[in-house]
Amino acid sequence: MDAVVVTVTTHEVEADYMEPTDFKENSPVSSCPTLLSSVSGKRFQRFSLMRRKEWGALPPKLREPMKVPSNMVIIHHTAMDSCLESSSCIEQLRQIQRLHMDTNGWNDIGYNFLIGQDGTVYEGRGWVIEGAHAKNYNNVALGIAVMGNFENEFPSLASLSSVQKVLQHGVLLDFLHPDFILKTHRNVSNTKCPGENLYNIIKNWPNFAP
Repeated sequence: MDAVVVTVTTHEVEADYMEPTDFKENSPVSSCPTLLSSVSGKRFQRFSLMRRKEWGALPPKLREPMKVPSNMVIIHHTAMDSCLESSSCIEQLRQIQRLHMDTNGWNDIGYNFLIGQDGTVYEGRGWVIEGAHAKNYNNVALGIAVMGNFENEFPSLASLSSVQKVLQHGVLLDFLHPDFILKTHRNVSNTKCPGENLYNIIKNWPNFAP
């Protein structure tokens, strides 16, 4: 299986976001930091990431560590309205977290990361905490949700670019195996998720396996 193909752009500024290896909820970080990076000679493409503290996440009921590097990534959509700016995305994030915790009875928001249509990446459970997004796969697969309903709408180029950059970030920092398998929710469960239009894009990406 081919490894993920990414185009790496070199930037002069050092990374101001690194995923912590401990589980501290309130590690210091500036609001919506931009990842520009240089870590042990590895270079990353730029993307904006908003940490849990910045979007007002509730504390999780429980955290189950996940073995890294992960061998699989599963792409979802949230099946809600697309959010085009941080204020509307934050409102949705809080709504999703309440739904997952209060209605579904889960420990936290189910996804590891979520991505708005403006390309901003929102931290869910992060790289090292087991998610709740695909039954029978949560302990081996990271869940990335693109915010919107892509059964009829199309994902933005900014959101698709951020998905690829998150994958690159995971591989280069050893949170994600270089030969990871890429799937969508419909490949592992009887669902339309992540919507026909997003699925038709993801199925043509490197590492995809139905």
